[in-house]
Amino acid sequence: MSESPLSSTARLVVGVSGSPGSLTALVRAADEARSRGAELWPVLAWEPPGGDLAARRSPASAVLVPEWERMARETLLTALRDVFGATGSGLPGHALVARGAPGRALVQIADRERDVIVVGTGRQSRLRRAFWPSVSRYCLAHAACPVLAVPPSPLQAALEAAHRRNMLRLRLDTGRLQREFDTAPPGA
Repeated sequence: MSESPLSSTARLVVGVSGSPGSLTALVRAADEARSRGAELWPVLAWEPPGGDLAARRSPASAVLVPEWERMARETLLTALRDVFGATGSGLPGHALVARGAPGRALVQIADRERDVIVVGTGRQSRLRRAFWPSVSRYCLAHAACPVLAVPPSPLQAALEAAHRRNMLRLRLDTGRLQREFDTAPPGA
């Protein structure tokens, strides 16, 4: 029995959320797809706020689900434009919006023998890991195909450090101004 042409096409299935880490993963996935002659499948997975169970319990969510899906599509299109510009990637493939947990969605979509899942990795605090499980860890543990975990760009780390410094400076300046205001003589 021969394999169908559909299942023999290599695909790079990349998780896209719009975060800097996912944009870095998208760039890497496009480079890999070009070098392998593969298709690029950017995927944005979304869930209703509070999860599907909460959405099923709320009658208002029936009205909101189409809006959440529209917002997910917009986020994916914005990420693709940010990375590839108006011309697109120039690669064959499909951009998908999937409803569900990101890790599970990527693993389900990347169901072919020659697929590769590409995910960005990021630095997560213990608190963040407790409430938002790592998509890359889920994919590494559950995928039947190879997973390429792309570390954050060094530029991203530099930007985050600059942001922290600016926020600290802003807090210190705000505190200094508040003290000056509190100690100013009345009517000054």
